[in-house]
Amino acid sequence: MSDNVYAITELVGTSETSVDDAIRGAVRRASKTLKNLDWFEMTSIRGHIVDGEVQHFQVGVKIGFRHESQ
Repeated sequence: MSDNVYAITELVGTSETSVDDAIRGAVRRASKTLKNLDWFEMTSIRGHIVDGEVQHFQVGVKIGFRHESQ
């Protein structure tokens, strides 16, 4: 295994459907502007409640991406 150097960006993904969709949405969005995405870490889960029902899931996600070799 080669030595790698990673940078980390932190995002909050949201979804009206599920935590899974919120994570996938954050990763999908990050992949549009960052290269070499390798891993994610879920750091928090919270949500928005309206009239006693869960309205929105919010998930904090750290995403690690590899710096390219020179």
